[in-house]
Amino acid sequence: MRFDTKIGIVVRDDLATWQKLNVTAFLASAVAGGEPETIGEPYEDGSGNAYLPMFRQPVLVYTAGSLASVREKAVARGLRVAVYIEEMFKTGHDDANRAAVRAVAAPDLQLVGLAVYGPKNAVDKTLKGLHLHP
Repeated sequence: MRFDTKIGIVVRDDLATWQKLNVTAFLASAVAGGEPETIGEPYEDGSGNAYLPMFRQPVLVYTAGSLASVREKAVARGLRVAVYIEEMFKTGHDDANRAAVRAVAAPDLQLVGLAVYGPKNAVDKTLKGLHLHP
C-alpha cells in the first residue's frame, strides 16, 4: 500500500542502544499525539481482548552523525517536526523537557533525534542521503 505521507525518525548514530530506542519511542509518540490521522483503529484478538491502535503506516528510522541540517531542511519545507535534545536525557518529566528545549535557540539545539512528518516527497527530499538504521 502506498501512502501520501511519510513518517521518518532520525537518531544520532553515536548514541547508546538504550538511548536510540528511548529517543525513537518518544519521537514516535510526538507524531502520534500531534497528527491524529496517522493512527489506525484499535486491535482485537480472537479472544476479544482489546489493544491500543498503532500507526496506520510504516515508520522509517534513520541514523545520522549530525541532525541540525536535517531539522533546517524539514522546517524550510514546512514539515511537522519533533525534536529530542541531549538535555532531555537528564530531565525527569514532560514540563522539564519542554523547558530544556525552550531555553535554547534553534541553531544551538544539541539534537540527538528528530521526527518528521508530512507529504512523502517532501520527507524523502529532507531525508535524502541518510541511511536506514541497521
